[in-house]
Amino acid sequence: MRLMTFILLAALVHAAWGGEAKSVAADPALEERVTALATELRCLVCQNQTLADSNAPLAVDLRNQIRERMQQGASERDIIDYMVARYGDFVLYRPPFKATTVLLWAGPILLMIAGLATLYFRLARRRAEPKAELSEAERARAAALLGRNGDGERR
Repeated sequence: MRLMTFILLAALVHAAWGGEAKSVAADPALEERVTALATELRCLVCQNQTLADSNAPLAVDLRNQIRERMQQGASERDIIDYMVARYGDFVLYRPPFKATTVLLWAGPILLMIAGLATLYFRLARRRAEPKAELSEAERARAAALLGRNGDGERR
């Protein structure tokens, strides 16, 4: 039993032994260009990750497409234009400021202004409300509940 446990643990340790990832491209300069461009493009299935950071199958496929296009001689601008034409401005990690993306850029500021305006008006309304005074019967009942006499001292 101990021998089986030892063999199993040895197999698991050997499987977990990591190494440095090998470059996919034979040309390190090409791989550097692919990585630089992949950091400018967003992974379409991940939560706020670039293509370079993501390990999703679609991100791997898009990085391979970038690599193939660069090997065929396409420039970074050509590849970005192709990706935007195919997937829209969402694929850009920093989308341009234009009519279709204005809400994306101005949205956080507009939400902050709306929140501050709501807070201001609620506080102003609360200050403007008349303060309710207690009647003598309500004061006596409150004093009785608190266990105090009419002078404010405890009984």
